[in-house]
Amino acid sequence: MPITYAQSNRLLDYNFGGTPYTLPAKYWLALSTTAIQQDGTGCTEPTGNGYTRVGIDNNKTTFSVAADGLLKNNIQVQFPESTGVWGTVTHIAIFDSETAGNLLYYDALA
Repeated sequence: MPITYAQSNRLLDYNFGGTPYTLPAKYWLALSTTAIQQDGTGCTEPTGNGYTRVGIDNNKTTFSVAADGLLKNNIQVQFPESTGVWGTVTHIAIFDSETAGNLLYYDALA
């Protein structure tokens, strides 16, 4: 999963003696109908029709232990059923807030 420049900068500063980075207790999974860019732009979330970001707890119950540069989710993540058209969802994003917030990671869906 690609990482945004903003998140990369936070982690580099943390790992190389800079500003401490406080991990969020929860991440927020979002959908996008447009391609997301590494600078954090391009995320177009559906609006209305029952769409909302899904919160996932940031812990080792939710996520596997990283191995070979990969991390997996240990739980199934489900969005609420749409009550209307959301458009064609092409990408997924991870934010640090339920609304607005910082886009941290993103990827295209297969």
